[in-house]
Amino acid sequence: MTFQSLGLIEALLKAVRLQGYETPSPIQQKAIPPILEGLDVLASAQTGTGKTAGFTLPMLQILSKNPVPHRRPVRALVLTPTRELADQVYTNVKHYSKFLDLRAAVIFGGVNQNPQIKHLRNGVDILVATPGRLLDLENQGHLSLSKVCLLYTSPSPRDVEESR
Repeated sequence: MTFQSLGLIEALLKAVRLQGYETPSPIQQKAIPPILEGLDVLASAQTGTGKTAGFTLPMLQILSKNPVPHRRPVRALVLTPTRELADQVYTNVKHYSKFLDLRAAVIFGGVNQNPQIKHLRNGVDILVATPGRLLDLENQGHLSLSKVCLLYTSPSPRDVEESR
């Protein structure tokens, strides 16, 4: 199986090749096609199996096929439980969207919010966030989630431990 056989567009295939990936992992093979079809997917896999690419690649494709609104409201939201995971997902989104006209931002607590607010004001298609900072900036009126059409969440570390 190849990434091309999963139905990904050329801009994403080029970005995947640039990252050095040749064949999709099992979680990517199972998750990408139904997400591209617009289905809801609940997936679980070990760390390092390619889960992030499994949801970000189809998310990017879906967003790229829809016209970019003038003001670029947040259309995709990725919620993560930790700053470290938020930063990791954001980095992956930036790599995979290299050849697309999409903007992404990451917001999390523990740092000055002003640069994050400035980024949001410039327009963002994809927002990667931790819940606390997301709620804080939304309550302050710095962002709206009214145009979000794609939502991705990660379980909290506590939820993962409790399920073992």
